[in-house]
Amino acid sequence: MNTDLPPRAAFRLPIRIIEEAGITAWLVEDPSVPVIAFNWAWTGGAVHDPVGQEGRLSLALAMLTEGAGPLDNVAFADAARDQGIALQFGAGRDSASGSIRALADAWPEALRLARMAMIEPRMEARALDRVRARAIVGARQALETPRGLVSRAFWREAFPGHPVSRSSTPESFAAIPAEGLREALALQLRSQGLLVAAAGAIDEAGLRAAIRALFSTLPTGAAPAGPALPAMARFARSITPKDAPQSAVQFGQDGPSPHDAAWEATQVALRILGGGGFSSRLMREIREERGLTYGIGAGLDVLFGRAIIVGQASTDNATAAQMIELLQHAWTRMANAGPTAEELSEAVDFLNGSMPLQFSDTRRIAGGLLSLMQNRRTPEWLAGRPARLSALTLADVANAARRFGAEPLRVAVAGQPQGL
Repeated sequence: MNTDLPPRAAFRLPIRIIEEAGITAWLVEDPSVPVIAFNWAWTGGAVHDPVGQEGRLSLALAMLTEGAGPLDNVAFADAARDQGIALQFGAGRDSASGSIRALADAWPEALRLARMAMIEPRMEARALDRVRARAIVGARQALETPRGLVSRAFWREAFPGHPVSRSSTPESFAAIPAEGLREALALQLRSQGLLVAAAGAIDEAGLRAAIRALFSTLPTGAAPAGPALPAMARFARSITPKDAPQSAVQFGQDGPSPHDAAWEATQVALRILGGGGFSSRLMREIREERGLTYGIGAGLDVLFGRAIIVGQASTDNATAAQMIELLQHAWTRMANAGPTAEELSEAVDFLNGSMPLQFSDTRRIAGGLLSLMQNRRTPEWLAGRPARLSALTLADVANAARRFGAEPLRVAVAGQPQGL
């Protein structure tokens, strides 16, 4: 066992699990601050965007706060701003989401605006033209940078044929018809397939009332889930030419299932290898010792219930080949030798010590609870995490790291890399 670090006391949040109208909600009530954070998510997401209309759902959700019911876009924005209400909607690859953050005395107005946005969006042509133009500019800017290009190339090569491989473009945003936005909302905004998390000055009765107010009049049923994510395809190193002084690099491979016994050991191994900060091997060996990049890191991402390891870095074109060689060497060395005892102790201490900071205010609590729900965690899983991390041995983390070498690291590059 890792005897250098005694198990920390269990980190506990007073989470209550509530079922209301077929919806599961987690609640952390805290009346000491007069703020309510309320987050929710549907299954579905951008995976259902038609081919050639990538970005359809994100554009549709952006329109929800551009006027609803009797309020045009200016009146809607004024109503939210006047009472300090933050209302947002967004689309992920495998989900769609909404969030409200408001003072307790503005909560009735926040619910009114959020409900109206989902049930009675105006979708006015003038507002759509403006929001579409903004989206086109953003997509064009992504295509003009090595970092934007390499991300698109990585996902395209990693999951060919799956919807996750497609990215929005200026052309795809321009091709979305106005009626397509309502089709996207009708598919996604449903009264089932929802997860809800709330924190702050709201009690159980208030949460139940909010769920009924927001979701009871949405169409019944749930948005369809997307197709299962396959194993990451093996591909030869992908290079996307781009006239720029630096090359962007994105790399990754399959990770363990979120419910694999090696999940936490893998997180520790990745923290040691590339988890951010100057203590990671990649930062020390590639930035500090050789000055080849400003920053490099890697972590776990969960999509469609599967975990993948993804990392990024940028470097001068002339040093791209050297940086990738060092990256692959460090990756292989971790797979073959695992961590040192000092690295294990430091990584576990950091992960345990930083976990409470992820729940330090109502916004973070609601967001963190929703993320746990989406990954099918339980309050008991959260409470037991410090002890599980502290119990990890060198052999546990070495075994998890050994998976890194089971298959080649996939690497995509965008820029004018020399020597590749």
